[in-house]
Amino acid sequence: MAKMNVWKRMFPAKTHEGAVAQKVSPKAELRRTVLTCLLWEDTFYEKGNDIAQRIAALARANKAEDVAALAVEARSEMQLRHAPLFLARELARRKGAGPLVAETLEKVIQRADELGEFVALYWKEKKQPLSAGVKRGLARAFVKFDAYQLAKYDRESVVKLRDVLFLCHAKPQNEEQAGVWKRLVEGKLEAPDTWEVALSARKGKKETFERLLEEGKLGGMAVLRNLRLMTAAGVSPKLIRERLDKGVARALPFRFVTAARHAPKLEDALEAAMLKGIAGLAKLEGATGLLVDVSGSMNTALSRKGETTRMDAATGLAILLREKAEEFCIATFSDACVELPPRRGFALRDAIVKSQNHSGTYLKRALTELHEKRDWQELDRVIVVTDEQSHDGILPAWTKKAYVVNVAPYKNGLSYGNGWTHIDGWSERVVDYIAAVEAEAGE
Repeated sequence: MAKMNVWKRMFPAKTHEGAVAQKVSPKAELRRTVLTCLLWEDTFYEKGNDIAQRIAALARANKAEDVAALAVEARSEMQLRHAPLFLARELARRKGAGPLVAETLEKVIQRADELGEFVALYWKEKKQPLSAGVKRGLARAFVKFDAYQLAKYDRESVVKLRDVLFLCHAKPQNEEQAGVWKRLVEGKLEAPDTWEVALSARKGKKETFERLLEEGKLGGMAVLRNLRLMTAAGVSPKLIRERLDKGVARALPFRFVTAARHAPKLEDALEAAMLKGIAGLAKLEGATGLLVDVSGSMNTALSRKGETTRMDAATGLAILLREKAEEFCIATFSDACVELPPRRGFALRDAIVKSQNHSGTYLKRALTELHEKRDWQELDRVIVVTDEQSHDGILPAWTKKAYVVNVAPYKNGLSYGNGWTHIDGWSERVVDYIAAVEAEAGE
């Protein structure tokens, strides 16, 4: 029998820049990894496949109910698509989890193309029969989609929508739905009038976008995502402005930040739509101090094919918090700590990005410097936006309300304990969450 009472050298968990990280529970680690993750995307420090493998291992280490709840939160609150499906797939590996798998799939599949994506994910390792729980979940999700939604995502892919229908044996809710499904199986669903369909038909980009804008058939998010394509095609700026003036629902500031990079002449319209969209969110009473990470790793893209960077996410959150805070002061940190004027909108974005060279990640040094300043000592709350890969760790919080908003899925973080409340992700719900936490504490 091996001896147990022997000395072993203990190596503490560290950030990718060498600071000692805080040990957290498997539940907390799974949460921090998932809610900031675009699955299988490489980050500055870690490969996407490594992140996926870590999520799978953590899913196995957590209660099934917690994994299911996180999948629903990631899809409904954070608007993530692949990570929730991946969690549901890992959940389906468990014996006896069929009812929970069915309930989870019904909730996380919110777009028709996610039906096929989940089956493709289920078959990623090998093609195998779907479990009973998976079939029930897919069947419940399938009935949610109407003819337009099914036609929009009825594409040539590894797993087609008709394949999913045959696999899950969904039952139509009425004769109308039965007719829609019959046309889906026969390939006779009428193609919807969307920009994707119109462009795939090889029609002119300028004419297509202008027609859809004039007919009110181009959503606000579609405008943001295609702004570079539209400006390059010469689409009328007047039409784009008129659409932006109507508002953009469910769009976070970072999406406007990314869009504005490609259309500087439309910044005023983009800024007005952005500020209009966040006007109804909760307010933060009192004085707020914001410290934004502008280190080199923050310049990396959130996804391999996307154009949005972690810096975009951070500056978008800064714009949001600036609007919601009653009183506000802001600084950035990298090798140095630089205080900035509390500007609004894109002017604040510019001030953050140009504040200093994007190099190291000296968070503790920056917090120490700010703590010595009187106006920062008297704050009601301090919020740090970072990827948490600090060289020198973190300073214990000096305000009762102190938060670190993590915008990366890296394995180890440092904002657990020491008076800090850890928040994962860059959703607009950050402000709602902080307001709710503080309201509960005040009761």
